[in-house]
Amino acid sequence: MAELILPEWPAPPRVNSLMTTRSGGVSEGPYSSFNLGDHVGDDPAAVAENRARLRAYAPEEPCWLKQVHGAVVVEADKVSGVPEADAAMTRKPGTACAVLTADCLPVLFCDRQGSVVAAAHAGWRGLAGGVLEVAVAAMAVPASEVMAWMGAAIGPQAFEVGDEVRQAFVRQHPQAASAFAPRDQKWLADIYQLARIRLAQVGVNAVYGGSFCTWSESQRFYSFRRDGKTGRMASLIWIDRGQGSGKPQPSRSTPES
Repeated sequence: MAELILPEWPAPPRVNSLMTTRSGGVSEGPYSSFNLGDHVGDDPAAVAENRARLRAYAPEEPCWLKQVHGAVVVEADKVSGVPEADAAMTRKPGTACAVLTADCLPVLFCDRQGSVVAAAHAGWRGLAGGVLEVAVAAMAVPASEVMAWMGAAIGPQAFEVGDEVRQAFVRQHPQAASAFAPRDQKWLADIYQLARIRLAQVGVNAVYGGSFCTWSESQRFYSFRRDGKTGRMASLIWIDRGQGSGKPQPSRSTPES
């Protein structure tokens, strides 16, 4: 049975959200066990079974994306196939927006009325390129009505980057300098803080989560930087179709820690 993280945030009751961990699937080897990525070299049959298991907690097959570290957002209920994008949004109940990660930052969004939801995949390139801002804009509601939850990403003690990464952020927002700490000839970057800074710049201040580290929690999370060949976790969000559809009920829910 899957071990899921259920976000701790004051989302409206009709908004459901979750993030998977690496536990609860059938994949083997470096993909053990709940790999949901179909582009990382895992056995396609295992990925198909894992995705089938995920549907026990989601209303339907999620809108999967071909993520390219960009800043394109699609409307999940109006696309077919697997669109090339790094964010998805929807106002249609029962349509699940999803992103896959293994160190990059997954961010889930909803408005306070539960009328629109979105999911974004933010590696440092996408984050610097404005993927979070684009997702918020696509929701087409006042930013003060938007709340965000940050799922598991590489933590600030493990995310080592070069000076070009630091400059990419500081050039846009000088306060981003506070999210970098020097280490030898490199920098340690706090991707959670960088996301908060960028969201605040567009008026989103209700931001939750951001307490995980995929790199250091090897039994719980996949990490591309740690392992190279590895699986992917999924972060999903959707609006209930109607009364009684309820929250996802994993066998072992794992709150934030």
